[in-house]
Amino acid sequence: MQIREGAVEIEVPEQESEGIDDAVFFNPVQELNRDLTVAALRAYREREERANSYLDAMAASGARGVRAAVDGWDVTLCDLDPDAVALCERNLERNGVEGEVVERDVNALLHESVYDVVDIDPFGTPMPFADAALANTRDLVCVTATDTAPLCGAHFDSGVRKYSAIPRNTEYHAEMGLRVLVSALVRTAARYDVGATPILSHATNHYARTYLDLDHSATDANEAIDGLGHVHHCEDCLHRESEPGLIAHPPETCPNCGGNRVLTAGPIWLGQLTDSEFAAATREQVSEDMGTAEDCRDLLDTLEDELDEPTHFDQHKLCKQWTRSAVAMDDFLEQLRDAGYEATRAHYGGTTFKTDAAVSEIEAATSE
Repeated sequence: MQIREGAVEIEVPEQESEGIDDAVFFNPVQELNRDLTVAALRAYREREERANSYLDAMAASGARGVRAAVDGWDVTLCDLDPDAVALCERNLERNGVEGEVVERDVNALLHESVYDVVDIDPFGTPMPFADAALANTRDLVCVTATDTAPLCGAHFDSGVRKYSAIPRNTEYHAEMGLRVLVSALVRTAARYDVGATPILSHATNHYARTYLDLDHSATDANEAIDGLGHVHHCEDCLHRESEPGLIAHPPETCPNCGGNRVLTAGPIWLGQLTDSEFAAATREQVSEDMGTAEDCRDLLDTLEDELDEPTHFDQHKLCKQWTRSAVAMDDFLEQLRDAGYEATRAHYGGTTFKTDAAVSEIEAATSE
């Protein structure tokens, strides 16, 4: 079937399952992801003028790569599936743009060729491709992970194996997954004396996505590692605190309620997940031909303003914990600000927020 997405028209196969049959995979739910990618690439090219080449590492139908080609990038589309390669070639021709289409294992390709921007968007975990991408990319690596259950700790053993971290399934599980992902990528980059800094990250529609700006020196890698640490989370009262560094010192009991059900997650990324200026620049590059333009702008607005704290809260879950009724989010956040705390909405859900107040302080500030 033919679909129109952004400024391109592409041929995609009918999808009967989510990537488990023999058809070339195309996920219409990922349109927001692809729209944001196009806008982020436009913003990044203004930030880094030398960036010119773009590798769509798991091209499938070529939707993402063809859209980049239409925007003027020197595009390479890579896939192991010969049917996908043929489809990519047809979609480039359909849109009157040029690009190289390669039938290769992308890890092998990346050890032979260097690109300015590499986009890793596999079915499942991206970690089998992280070493090759982070060692052989000049400027920007864009990464999607769809294995959210291992990332957030719901499938604990799988998360430990794939991401070399302890994930915990908390009420902020989406952010936990995003920070576990960034941690694993930062540590991978550091092995090659590359500093990886997230400049745009989000967890939406059951996937995590991050854009990592790369600097190539051991000093930059050391600085990135300094952004790692642990979170200690109390299952009883929902108190949590972060601890920088690769060595964890978990408390024996919760400092808020005295309970002994304290979980430690890490090493996770404790630093900033999104650069506010880059989020604003990306928003300016969202165009009306994008099918998810309004959703993109709303998300980027929230990301631009989102407070830089390692975890978020959910008002509904806190109020359930405190056996009281929730109130309108704007009123709730205003109560926190009136009490002297910073507070912003978070993009993880309609009732999620970030604040520099501790759980006990949130309860006291919003009790009236």
